[in-house]
Amino acid sequence: MNKSRIYLSTSHQGGAENGYIQEALLQNSISTGGEQVNGFEEDLEQYLGQGSFVAGLNSGTSAIHLGLVLLGVQAGDEVLCQSFTFSASANPILYQGATPVFIDSEAETWNLCPNALEKAIKERIAKGKKPKAIIAVHLYGVPYHIEAIHRVANEYEIPVLEDAAEALGSSYKGQLCGTFGALGVLSFNGNKIITTSGGGAVISKSKEIKEKAVFYATQSRDLAAHYQHSEIGYNYRMSNICAAIGRGQIQVLDRHVTLRRKMHEFYVSLFAEIPSVTVFTVPNEDFHSNYWLTTILVEPNPELGISAEGLRLVFEQENVESRPLWKPMHLQPVFENYPYYGNAVSQSLFEKGLCLPSSSNLTVNEKERIERVISSFFRVD
Repeated sequence: MNKSRIYLSTSHQGGAENGYIQEALLQNSISTGGEQVNGFEEDLEQYLGQGSFVAGLNSGTSAIHLGLVLLGVQAGDEVLCQSFTFSASANPILYQGATPVFIDSEAETWNLCPNALEKAIKERIAKGKKPKAIIAVHLYGVPYHIEAIHRVANEYEIPVLEDAAEALGSSYKGQLCGTFGALGVLSFNGNKIITTSGGGAVISKSKEIKEKAVFYATQSRDLAAHYQHSEIGYNYRMSNICAAIGRGQIQVLDRHVTLRRKMHEFYVSLFAEIPSVTVFTVPNEDFHSNYWLTTILVEPNPELGISAEGLRLVFEQENVESRPLWKPMHLQPVFENYPYYGNAVSQSLFEKGLCLPSSSNLTVNEKERIERVISSFFRVD
């Protein structure tokens, strides 16, 4: 049996990347910014629609940080943040010297709970500290409850920074994720639905905000012949070579989404007769997920030796990567002393959940290996 490593999520080349890279090399344009960056931004703006303006950056984390800067978050402010997410959603709050206030998830989309969110806002205001922003995440490519979250945000006039790092190609009622918030964020890390090897973007609703994002991302250099700086800046601009990769990748984005969704269907079928497993799926037809990662909940059965961790270890024995769901931020050592609102939904998901190999380029042989592991573990005849 072929025991080569099956990874959770790998990059998948489309074939057009090399042409754009060669174009950048022939132009000797291999630094930050350039024609390929401009072109990639335009490609994304056309894809996203909704009058979007996109600034290409060197990572999704940079995009979240600049999003907070653009929203005016400063030292001493409070930012409401989904707890059930990757640390990159929350770390930039501390970069600004602000305080994260973590919010639990709801069980349908695993994303920001509107009830816990509103309770947190009311209590923070009562303490004399109105939150400056809300970071809402589309976890694993599943949109959060857009209308409920934005109703709360609008009522209290708090802007939403929409973390769509995992959700490029996902949509709610036909509108693409990343275009709902005051600002949106994308990631093009090597494990995402499309990649620039490393990169990210801020999505805004005006040319002026985009230009301000680019200004901050290029060390806030003032218009002068010499190097003059009136504001703090950052070295966050996207590389022209990375953008060249992205220009090739975006041509196959829809195909990659289709393939990831087929992987999700593969798992739904595989677990259909295994009652102890629930495959995480959108709540209704208003939600369209790219299913960047297919994830499951495993109801533990100690007598049969069944648990999410048990399945992960068996996968690992067969050189197949799987991974627990995100450990909630309020349970992380670095964040455990910050405020938290909610119950234990995200903690329960973490304890029972597992991410499964979901690459858009998994082979028939690799799928068969995955199926054999699952059938053996759950004793499927």
